[in-house]
Amino acid sequence: MAYIDYYKILGVDKNASQDDIKKAYRKLARKLHPDLNPNDKEAERKFKELNEANEVLSNAENRAKYDKYGEHWKHGEEYEKAQQQQKHYQSQGANYSGEFSGTDFGGEDFSDFFQSMFGEGGGFGRSSRGSASGKFKGQDVNAELSLTLKDAATTHPQTFEINGKKVRITIPAGVYDGQQIKLKGHGNPGFNGGPNGDLYITFNIKADPNFERAGDDLKTKVAIDVYTAILGGEVKVNTLDGSVNLKVKPETQNGTTVRLKGKGFPVYKKDGLFGDLFVTYEVILPTGLTDKQKELFEQIKNS
Repeated sequence: MAYIDYYKILGVDKNASQDDIKKAYRKLARKLHPDLNPNDKEAERKFKELNEANEVLSNAENRAKYDKYGEHWKHGEEYEKAQQQQKHYQSQGANYSGEFSGTDFGGEDFSDFFQSMFGEGGGFGRSSRGSASGKFKGQDVNAELSLTLKDAATTHPQTFEINGKKVRITIPAGVYDGQQIKLKGHGNPGFNGGPNGDLYITFNIKADPNFERAGDDLKTKVAIDVYTAILGGEVKVNTLDGSVNLKVKPETQNGTTVRLKGKGFPVYKKDGLFGDLFVTYEVILPTGLTDKQKELFEQIKNS
């Protein structure tokens, strides 16, 4: 199991302030956001690592545990309890396959040590000559939840089943593709009366046929005929919450983009704040022209 350096992922040193960590996260999140890197699996992987690193280092308590236990910071308290138990069993004459004290892990790699002690599910390892038991946290559970773009734009409840139990959550408007949230205590049962593991939900936002999301902004395309493009007029534009009539300026060129402020995607956990909607005009040329119509265009061309 490779060691994960959260400081390296964020591009800061171990003495960085909380403000430095926040700034580094925001800068990289804008660069690696899945909406800005569609179909880029490497960017998606780095974005998930970035969120994981920020979740740990932006919390003072979690950061302290990480500084002490590395990527296994979640099991730090269990390790200390297990170490105390081992000393107790040793004092009673129990034998273990490997001895350790303090941070000396008997020659084992840091990650391998936790792997052998807690296993993938957080359970206590057994030696060949003895065993020990204690209260340990259950295994965390990962799940994916698919949403349409419109679902992700509204705060709404969702109910699903994990380990035979129904879980009901309220999804805030503005969640993004690849975002992960944690539900404490909704994972697998703990061992020997220990706390349950946690449930990590990753959101999968489906592609929308009408809108492309870029952060909190939305992009869409609207077709206009050549007459409206030349003479000006109005065109109906669909938004996430209805439609609006947009004025088209005379002599509008194909590919012209206009901005509708506040008609984009809701900002995550910031009520009343929205991104913008960028509308790009696609000028549709007429077909099946009559001889008279062609003659009129010739007159315009030669005038």
